[in-house]
Amino acid sequence: MIELKLPYDEESLESVRAGDAVVLSGVLYVGRDQVHKRLYELISERKPLPFEFTGNGIYYMGPSPAPPGFPLGAAGPTTSMRMDPFSPLLIEKGLRLMVGKGPRSESVRNAIREYKGLYLQAYGGCGALYSSCIKSVETVAYPDLGPEALLRIRIEDFPAFAMIDSMGNLYNG
Repeated sequence: MIELKLPYDEESLESVRAGDAVVLSGVLYVGRDQVHKRLYELISERKPLPFEFTGNGIYYMGPSPAPPGFPLGAAGPTTSMRMDPFSPLLIEKGLRLMVGKGPRSESVRNAIREYKGLYLQAYGGCGALYSSCIKSVETVAYPDLGPEALLRIRIEDFPAFAMIDSMGNLYNG
């Protein structure tokens, strides 16, 4: 089991190999397809981003409302492929760590290899488990997107496994 502290350093990401079990702790951002589209547009228009990509990762999460006494309800992963039209540019501009579920396109895999990124897969059907790993939630940008706004979450002992490593290797297990 590899413990990865967030924000990460490049050496930490590059030491993870496809198939490794990983536990994340620290700050992670949450954004889905509409957030990715807006980040892509900001980059294309050369405007400032709402968070620094370098050292930070993004989780493709399908959140549910928080029950009393919890920062968030179920927090399971959503399908990563929906972010693929936008991801290569975001990776080029410094986003190196992505967490979601399901396969990625060849263009994303190539960008991960070229820029030494890492794609972690979260376990589908484990929304309650992931919710228990979330210690705080803050809306960073795009509150008009409701539950799909750009969020900053603080996590502890968040389990995942490496699906695509910094060399572009794909876990096939």
